[in-house]
Amino acid sequence: MHEMSIALEVCRMAEERVGEPESLVAVGVEVGDDAGVEPENLSFCLEALLSAPPFGQARPVILRQPGDVLRLAYLEVDDGR
Repeated sequence: MHEMSIALEVCRMAEERVGEPESLVAVGVEVGDDAGVEPENLSFCLEALLSAPPFGQARPVILRQPGDVLRLAYLEVDDGR
């Protein structure tokens, strides 16, 4: 199940880019139809990882795309305002 290793890398990138991971609200990942990734499995793995510390119940958002794209699309952060 390589979706878990992809989810771990997405979480590592999110943690690296966000100063306070507990402020993370959503993580958007673009997944292409030809990327060799099961979007439902990736979403499940991300849900499990994002519900654990240091993340504060962030939700994964899988954005289906044509082609073989697989990339971190965006990080939504609650800045307290």
